[in-house]
Amino acid sequence: MTKRLLLLASLICAAVIPAAGQNAFWRFLKTDTDTAYVEDYTKELTARVYASRKYNRYDIVDARQKKDILYRPNSPLNIGFGANYKFLGLNLGFNFPFINRHNDKYGKTKYLDLQTHIYLRKVVVDFYGQTYKGFYIANPDKVYGNDNAAQNPHPQRPDIRNAAVGLNAQYIFNDKKFSYRAPNLQNEYQKKSAGSFLVGGDIFHIQVKGDSSLVPFNLTDTAFLHDFHYYKSSIISTTANAGYAYTFVYRHHWFLSLSVTGGLGINRTKLFLEDGTISRSFGWQVNSTIRAALGYNSANFFAGVHYVGTSNRSEMPLPNAYQTFGAGNLRFSIVRRFKISHKINFPSRKVST
Repeated sequence: MTKRLLLLASLICAAVIPAAGQNAFWRFLKTDTDTAYVEDYTKELTARVYASRKYNRYDIVDARQKKDILYRPNSPLNIGFGANYKFLGLNLGFNFPFINRHNDKYGKTKYLDLQTHIYLRKVVVDFYGQTYKGFYIANPDKVYGNDNAAQNPHPQRPDIRNAAVGLNAQYIFNDKKFSYRAPNLQNEYQKKSAGSFLVGGDIFHIQVKGDSSLVPFNLTDTAFLHDFHYYKSSIISTTANAGYAYTFVYRHHWFLSLSVTGGLGINRTKLFLEDGTISRSFGWQVNSTIRAALGYNSANFFAGVHYVGTSNRSEMPLPNAYQTFGAGNLRFSIVRRFKISHKINFPSRKVST
């Protein structure tokens, strides 16, 4: 599955790069930034230290019973450093064992998480390439009952593994006055409050698999999910989305940024049942993406916390039931910008994005 994820990522890049080479594409990306609202520091070196936690989740929900099963991986807190200069950016995070000491409590999770968020002036693109192995049940009291949960507060499922590939793109209408880069890449400075409407779309492929049923047999409520047991789920979905983003600036430097988009579309779901049969269906898909940031920004310095997360709700081939996949990243960054005394030239088009 990892090879498939990397292959799909390569195909996406192969499809995007030729298009990016077209003059019309570069003209579309050009922005005449209003410097009274946004100051551009992409020609300076933006250096940062940060603490980051990426996350992944899978939920099975029976809306009729108003009950769910919440699967979570044991995601580590990474400490790292990085830098941005012009269109280049690199972040290196490290998992320190003395910080992450929860393997006995939650189990061990192996993962590859290739989340990439590309913030251009007119367009923001999110790419998700994830594979996680090793989950635990986060709500055992509701799944197994209080007595069993007291004996085993974090039931582990080391056999469960998931893989997700997704691409989300949104157009920013007020690109002259509103900056996504300021709170998320820290190579711009939002000097005045501004917002923008957003419109776009996404496509995802999500697969979750266990060695046995993802719905345990020893539940307190045997009617959960109509006593339906499957060991593998495969979802392909697409939605069109729209939303709004706004950054509130207080006294030129303190800021609060919030962005919410919602999408509606369809999904194609296959459930592989314990009896060897496959249940297939088309259903409604409801997706959302939230970005939030809070902190301090100036011409030379940035300190703040920023978050981006996506949630995909997929209708199942059962009445009043759905699956939810979530992914995201929460990060705290301290940033310092440095002027470059010697100009570094990169091959580029004669446009400003």
